Amino acid sequence: MSRPMVLVFLLVVLIITSQFEWKQQFANDLEATPSISQKQQQVSQREEVVKEKIILVQEKHIQKLNELVQNLREQLQKCKGGNDTINGTANSLSEKIIELE
Repeated sequence: MSRPMVLVFLLVVLIITSQFEWKQQFANDLEATPSISQKQQQVSQREEVVKEKIILVQEKHIQKLNELVQNLREQLQKCKGGNDTINGTANSLSEKIIELE
C-alpha cells in the first residue's frame, strides 16, 4: 500500500510542477506581447510621421503650383492687353485707309 501512495504522491508533485511551468511560460508570453504591441505602436507612429511629412511636401508643391498659375494668369492678361492695343491700332489704320480711298 505504501508503494501506490508514493506513486500517487509523485504523480501529484509532477502535475503541480508542470502547472507552474505552464504558468511561467504563459507569463513570459504575456510579457512578450506588450513589447510586440509597443513595437506596433512605434511603427504606426513612424508611419504617421512619414504621412505628415508627405502631406507637408505636397502642400508646398501645391503652393508653388498656385504661384505659377497666378504668374501665368498675369502674363496672359498682359498679352491680352498688348493684343487689344495692336488690334485697336490696326482697326484705326484700317479706318484711315478706308477714308483715304
